[in-house]
Formats: sequence, structure tokens, C-alpha cells
Amino acid sequence: MGERINLTERTPIRIRYGTEPDADLLATLGARTFSDTFARDNTPEDMRAYLDANFGVAKQAAELTDPKAVFLIAEAGKVAIGYAKLHTGEAPAGVTGKNVIEIVRLYVVQDWLGQGAGAALMRACLDEARRRGHDTIWLGVWEHNPRAIAFYRRWGFVEFGSHVFQLGSDVQRDFVMERPVVGA
Repeated sequence: MGERINLTERTPIRIRYGTEPDADLLATLGARTFSDTFARDNTPEDMRAYLDANFGVAKQAAELTDPKAVFLIAEAGKVAIGYAKLHTGEAPAGVTGKNVIEIVRLYVVQDWLGQGAGAALMRACLDEARRRGHDTIWLGVWEHNPRAIAFYRRWGFVEFGSHVFQLGSDVQRDFVMERPVVGA
């Protein structure tokens, strides 16, 4: 994963499903992308608590075997450059649709921001939701993450509320956004 890609050569992005052997990869990739995105705006103690609770290998292994979850891993060559986690289950009040799915995580390594990896993952999330028969896809995004909010809006997501996101000891607010799986 430490291998760098020469961005001057357009390396095709491939999306594949995450499987049980990817637990180590997702623990490392998840911690790296989450830290790169949020460490500068949060205390080291809160970051450490969140990373320890959410990105250990055992935690990723358990999530990979959850029948309600699906992981999509973006690769350039043989290097993982991002991933998304989808999950079915309970949605917050206000989510429309009868059969909903959540984008729990959609993260891309810094070197690939703006290079098409996020778009490839979003297309794969929408395709997967469609294949599974979902009519609405929703997500939570930190209110202080304007880049991600703008990305989701470009993909047709609209904000309809908020919920609490606990990062260590810090209670934060996420905007909750949704869009139809088809259209928009």
C-alpha cells in the first residue's frame, strides 16, 4: 500500500469486492484515509480513540463477514487507493424510500483525490445498490467537510437532517443526505 503511482500515467481504476482476506488492508487503508481527512481538525486523543475502536484488523474482519455489509475497494494497478462500505439496516427518521442502503464510508487516499477514484467508487455504490434492489441511498457527512459535501451534492444527494457522530470524546454533527438510487 505504500507504493506510489505515477499520476502522469493514467492508471485505470478497478473496483472489486472486499473479502475476508482484506481485513489487514482495510484496517490500514481505513485508518490512513480517515486520519488524512480528519486529523488536522481533531485532537490526537480523539483520533486515536476512534481509530482504535473502528479500524483494527479484528473489527474489519467482523465487518467483512457481516451479511448486511459490502465493501468495494478501488485499485490502481495492484495498489488500493480507496474504498466504500455499504450497509443495509435501520435508517434515521426522514430517509425516504422503502428499501434503503447507507454509504457508511467512502474514502480515497490523498494522492487520488480529484483523480476519479471517488467517482468510480460512487458509481460502484450506486450500481451495487441498484443490483440489490434498493430505492434510496443515504449517508452522513461531517458538517465541517466541505469537499465531501460538495462531492455528494454533485452526485445528487440532498441534505435532509443531521445526526450525532461520536469521535472519541468529541460529539460532532453529521449532515444526513440521501438520493434515489436511480435518476437524480
